[in-house]
Amino acid sequence: MPTLRFTKQAKLIKTDEFSSVFNFRKRISAKFLAVHYQPNIAAHPRMGLVVGKKIAKLAVHRNYMRRVLREFFRVQQHDINPVDLVVRVQKKFEKEDFIQIKQEFETLIAKINQRTQQQLPLTATVTQTQVNE
Repeated sequence: MPTLRFTKQAKLIKTDEFSSVFNFRKRISAKFLAVHYQPNIAAHPRMGLVVGKKIAKLAVHRNYMRRVLREFFRVQQHDINPVDLVVRVQKKFEKEDFIQIKQEFETLIAKINQRTQQQLPLTATVTQTQVNE
C-alpha cells in the first residue's frame, strides 16, 4: 500500500520552482482556487501553496487554508499525474465551505490529469531516449 505522507519531495519550496510553474502559463481556476501547473520529470506530483494577505488578513485563516489544501493533496497525491502544482487561493474560505472546497479541488485535479494525460507519453519518450543514449 502506498504511503500517504506529504514528504519533502512532494513540496515546491524554492522561488525558482514557483517561478517556472508560473512562467509555464497553464492555469485552471474555479470560484475559490486557481491551480497553475507544469509537467515535471519526477515520478511524482509536487505542490506549492500561495495564500496572500489580501485574501485573509489573519495568519490563522491563511494557515487554515494551507492545512486544508495540503490535506487534500496528501490524500490524492497517488492519483495525480507527475506535475508541479501551485495552488493559489482566490477567495477566502472557512470551515463551512469545506465540502465545496474539496469538490472544487478534486474537479481541478481531474481536469489537470486529463490535460496532462496527452502530454505524458511525450515526456515518457523523452526520458526513455535520454536513458538509451
